Amino acid sequence: MVGSKNKRNWFFLIVLLILCAFMGYQYIYQDHRDIETEKAEYTTTPQSISDEFKQDALKSEKKFLNKTIEILGIVTEVNQNNITLNDLVFCQFNDMLNQSIKINTTLKVKGRCIGYDDLLEQVKLDQCTIIN
Repeated sequence: MVGSKNKRNWFFLIVLLILCAFMGYQYIYQDHRDIETEKAEYTTTPQSISDEFKQDALKSEKKFLNKTIEILGIVTEVNQNNITLNDLVFCQFNDMLNQSIKINTTLKVKGRCIGYDDLLEQVKLDQCTIIN
């Protein structure tokens, strides 16, 4: 009897380890988000979101961090794969930008908020797409 009880304990331990390994794998290798197809949780302006971060950065991070956001603003800087809206929101794109984007153009951009840069005083978005 002692031998069968010991075998049963080992069996449950092995099953438990396999289950934990499977759950860990599922947690670590989750599907990546597709920000382009997600519905925006917030729609705002560069001035509004920047003011919120300046007033209370911790509260704003809890509200916006890792959330999908739409922002309507004026392009103040254009580079190969990023733009800046109203000098307050930095938007990074996965792909090269269309060369037809010009400074002083009004654009609506959707992206994931990744934080606030205190030094440059800019809200940072990544995985951005232009909404028409």
